[in-house]
Amino acid sequence: MSERDVFEYALLRVVPRIERGECINAGVLVYCRAKSFVAARTHLDERKLLALDPDADVAGVRAALSAVEGVCAGGAAAGQAARDDAGRRFRWLIAPRSTVVQPGPVHTGLTADPAAEAERLLGLLVR
Repeated sequence: MSERDVFEYALLRVVPRIERGECINAGVLVYCRAKSFVAARTHLDERKLLALDPDADVAGVRAALSAVEGVCAGGAAAGQAARDDAGRRFRWLIAPRSTVVQPGPVHTGLTADPAAEAERLLGLLVR
């Protein structure tokens, strides 16, 4: 059995009308300190989003999800967060906020491959 490391993850939820509190899962954030790994995988089901709010700003939600992926990736796409290590970027992204795209609670697990875990969680919890 390969060595496994602790990882943390949080769902990215889209809450198109904050006052109603309804949401759909649209992505997952994964962080593994041992591997200095942070990534976001996203998938927006427009049909579900528009069922909750026919006037939802689909392009705006896609842009917000893309921005989260950019912060995780680092480099120029991360803006000011590019200087931060993977852990600081993850902690910033999971901070509670009342915007249309919100992080859910943080959960933990063990994995030998955090990138594969991100894909697995996206399939299990979002798609």
